[in-house]
Amino acid sequence: MLESSFGLTYFLKVPRNKGSVRSVYLRITVDGIPKETSIKRIWEMNRWSQKEERAIGNKEDAKILNSFLDTLEGQVNQYKNDLIYSQQSISSEKIINFILGKNVSKTKVLEEFELHNYEVLALVDKKEYAIGTYKRFEVAIKHAREFIFFKYRLKDMEFKDLNYEFVKDYEFYLKTVKNCNNNTTLKYISQLKKIVMRAIDKEIITKDPFRTFKGRKTKTNKKPLTAHELYTIENHNFSTERLNTVRDIFVFQCYTGLAYVDVLQLKMSNIKIGLNGEKWIMSERQKTGLATNIPLLPKALEIMDKHKEHPLCLERRSVLPVISNQKMNEYLKEIADVCGLDVILNTHKARRTFGSTVTLGNDVPIHVVKEMLGHSSVKQTEEYAITEQAAIGREMQGLTKRLAAKENVSCDLNLQTIERMEKELSEMKKKLALMNERLIN
Repeated sequence: MLESSFGLTYFLKVPRNKGSVRSVYLRITVDGIPKETSIKRIWEMNRWSQKEERAIGNKEDAKILNSFLDTLEGQVNQYKNDLIYSQQSISSEKIINFILGKNVSKTKVLEEFELHNYEVLALVDKKEYAIGTYKRFEVAIKHAREFIFFKYRLKDMEFKDLNYEFVKDYEFYLKTVKNCNNNTTLKYISQLKKIVMRAIDKEIITKDPFRTFKGRKTKTNKKPLTAHELYTIENHNFSTERLNTVRDIFVFQCYTGLAYVDVLQLKMSNIKIGLNGEKWIMSERQKTGLATNIPLLPKALEIMDKHKEHPLCLERRSVLPVISNQKMNEYLKEIADVCGLDVILNTHKARRTFGSTVTLGNDVPIHVVKEMLGHSSVKQTEEYAITEQAAIGREMQGLTKRLAAKENVSCDLNLQTIERMEKELSEMKKKLALMNERLIN
């Protein structure tokens, strides 16, 4: 928010006891409203230039005072710019309070982080946040707490002490001490930044220490399973019931597109008859609350029927006997090894496989896939699109057919031309024969 006018003036104020020594004052004027305060310095009247608003002379005491005045003016201008950057109102009173240290909040980083997390947890029951979101913020505050103690040997620190160096050191700490990859590191930094922006909105601080921090995400290749890989997993007979069950749940996800938490919470009451008279999954995504309507494919129905009498399903009234996500992913790695697949298998790969290999790869329109995945936009669904290699393969196969068709057409045209020319040549021969006969006669 820009002020209509701004002025900063230094001047000497006459004290009650007359004399040559006077107090140095600072006056701030914003939109015609002046506020002034002493800067706790005194100076001789005959060594002051009101035109320059500075001490006169080259003596050391004059240099020290002038340097102090320059520094204070710089701090005021920086504070004013921070207010503008954070779109806060500017007033002469606010700036004077800044100079006097009256508006310096003592609110601390982890204290505000804890308050934020408490509010998130309270809104989980209101379905404004998922419990997974709260847990991720709890991990984020744990990392921030450990870093502050590791770096500064403090249990907490004030927002005003945060700066660019703090952010860069935190990034380095996450990548080295915590051994986080680049994208995970940026996620934790982003969660801390949310708390900082919250502090700015609450006018606890004005300056954003993340303002000049630029983190770039590493592009990850989140490939779905190919049709061959999915077929291999589907048809492998594992030696343990544990792996067979986990495989079935994973394959069910591949044919429904359900995320782990959604398949975990899937109840028989969510299985309903659709308009086409077939069984559908009709529920809401736990993550977004958006409606999810998915027609059940034969493979998914087969898996449901196989596990309907499982003790865990009967106890929970759930569709499948889903175990913890951690255990699922642990067993899926084992499944990939047993099947001889060079892929990183996890529960989310199943959802990506549904969105790519099972649906888009079989010409299901992307807007239909978007609805089944419960995405809020087609842009989200595009990230699940079939891999470049598969897409190129399909396009090249089509191109090969088109070229072959053109070649056949070209061959047909060449044959027609030859036949026409032969016919014309035959007719010319007949005409020449007739002409020869006439000449002889």
